[in-house]
Amino acid sequence: QVQLVESGGGLVQAGGSLRLSCAASSSIASINLMAWYRQAPGKQRESVASITGGGTANYADSVKGRFTISRDDAKNTVYLQMNGLMPEDTGVYYCYMRKVLRSYWGQGTQVTISS
Repeated sequence: QVQLVESGGGLVQAGGSLRLSCAASSSIASINLMAWYRQAPGKQRESVASITGGGTANYADSVKGRFTISRDDAKNTVYLQMNGLMPEDTGVYYCYMRKVLRSYWGQGTQVTISS
C-alpha cells in the first residue's frame, strides 16, 4: 500500500505563492502518472496538474502559466509550485498517484487565498 502525504498548504493573499509537496512512501520512478487535484467547497474535485512517468506535464486551463508541477525521484516527492494565486484557487488540494494500474490518494491540504 502506497501512502501519499501532502504538505505546504496555508492561507495567503491574492497574488502570493505556495509550494505544495506530496511525499510518497514508495518509489515514484516507475509511476504511470502523478497529479494534483483540488476541490472547492460545493464543487467537484478537478484535476489541476499532472505529470507522466516520462515527465510530460499537463495543466488545467485555469492554472496554465501560474502553476508548475515537478518531481524529485530521489526524494519520492512531487511538487506543485503555485504563483499568482487567486481567490478561486481556494480549496483542498489532493495528491494522486497511478502506479501499476492502482490508484492512490493523499489526505489533502487546505489552500485558502484571501482577496
